[in-house]
Amino acid sequence: MIFKFLSALVSVIGICLVFELTPDSITDGLLKALKPKNTIAARSAALRGGSKPTMYSRLMRLKEALKATGKAKSFSVSVTAAVVLMFLGAATAVMLNNIFLLPVFCIACGAAPFLYLSSIISAYEKQLSDEMETTLSAVTNSYLRSEDIISSVKENLKYIKPPLYSVFEEFLTETETVSPDIKAALINMSDKTQDGIFKEWVLALVRCQDDRTLKDTLLPIVARLSDVRRINTELSGILRDAKNEYLMMVLLVVGNIPLLYLLNRDWFNTLIYTTPGKAVTGICGAVILVTFILMKKYTKPVKVRD
Repeated sequence: MIFKFLSALVSVIGICLVFELTPDSITDGLLKALKPKNTIAARSAALRGGSKPTMYSRLMRLKEALKATGKAKSFSVSVTAAVVLMFLGAATAVMLNNIFLLPVFCIACGAAPFLYLSSIISAYEKQLSDEMETTLSAVTNSYLRSEDIISSVKENLKYIKPPLYSVFEEFLTETETVSPDIKAALINMSDKTQDGIFKEWVLALVRCQDDRTLKDTLLPIVARLSDVRRINTELSGILRDAKNEYLMMVLLVVGNIPLLYLLNRDWFNTLIYTTPGKAVTGICGAVILVTFILMKKYTKPVKVRD
């Protein structure tokens, strides 16, 4: 079994070497293959807002999120790892002589690198949200006093921590060395994060450049950050318990297989070596995979979208 697995791994590596495949070339080829065709129907659906997110759009959003965290190079490596792991997952199912596990292993192994990337992005977003409330509150109070966003950012820049520090530093650099257009620089700054409240706060600042009386709208926007943080704090324990219960159930389902081997060898052989038994393991694997995806989807922290 181990020898067959290593043989499959060596075969995949050999194919990459023969065709001179690199992580960048594999990623570019995959994105090119997944990119939707620019048809009239597709453009019409996009304009109506009726088009569903495609695999290509999800990958591009993931790439942009990694770029914001400063880990853009991890994207191509992870895509390549996903492709390799998909082949290895398929090879494992074939070696187990269970065709029903083939799609389950392919999807599970291929998704593993993206789960790692999602954890990186989640940690970055948590760090960003923790710093967001303090930073926006300080800059807003300074702006209410001076009515000058540039001086307000300069006044508080030394107190701003990463990752927001680079966002405001680039704003100052753009206004001082590139273009004096404050509104354009603010709009560019809003694109540096995916936080809905931050984008709303920046757009309110843009409106304040034309009408200073609108500055009173800034504090209520910042106050919403406190509401989101409070809700996430209250939900974190509930979501953690739900995750633990789910993982315990998965452990019980998977743990039944070696348990059958110890308690009743005939049942174990029926489950592993007969077609109905293989179908049952395939169905169980598919259910675990689908429920894991749903668990990840419904246990995310509360987030305000723009």
